[in-house]
Amino acid sequence: MRSIQRTRRLPFPQVPGLARDIALVCAADAVVGVSFGALSVSLGLPPWLPVLLSVVVFAGAAQFLFVGLVASGGNPIAAVAAGLLVNARHLPFGFAVGDALGAGWPRRIAGSHLMVDETVAFTLAQHDPLHRRTAYWLCGTGLFASWNAGVLLGVYGGHALHDTDALGLDAAFPAVLVALLLPSLRTAGTRRAALTGALVALAAAPFLPAGLPVLLALAGVAAAEHRRPATPEGAR
Repeated sequence: MRSIQRTRRLPFPQVPGLARDIALVCAADAVVGVSFGALSVSLGLPPWLPVLLSVVVFAGAAQFLFVGLVASGGNPIAAVAAGLLVNARHLPFGFAVGDALGAGWPRRIAGSHLMVDETVAFTLAQHDPLHRRTAYWLCGTGLFASWNAGVLLGVYGGHALHDTDALGLDAAFPAVLVALLLPSLRTAGTRRAALTGALVALAAAPFLPAGLPVLLALAGVAAAEHRRPATPEGAR
């Protein structure tokens, strides 16, 4: 009987720690959402616009880019195109974590909307299929709720926080993502791909708009090809 109980509990040992880590990221995400909401209204945009963007788009980098371009007098169509270009990284994301979304179109459509950098990173850090699904949906729904709550707070009362860079939050999110992806760097091929992609992105960052260096970093995948082990003498 004790053996059966242990077996039933086996798939869930990391859930409390996983929930704690996700909660911390959601809290930081809510603060950035406050900044986005406050910045949007301070630029003269109507309060409903950042709220609508957060529900329909749900992509922080694309939202900041869109608001910045529109507020500076840019063409809204060009701003939408730029946001779509930045979010093009979601295509390879989908191939990487598609199994965590589950079966059926309703789940896949809802799951695709929750696909952001942090959700993908938490999912890739898990190896068991059940843990991957748990991480994806727990992180995705948590971030969606915290981001939208933060944006609402920023729109209607968060004017005191405009610059997240001053608090170091611009560096906090990359640091979190790197920490989550470290367990995936155990193989030589993965390390080569990550290093090559990082070098490509760093080299392109001073010359290309935000978002494009990340896409070019996908070239690092070519460095991950596995070398075939040497064939022993006499083997056919």
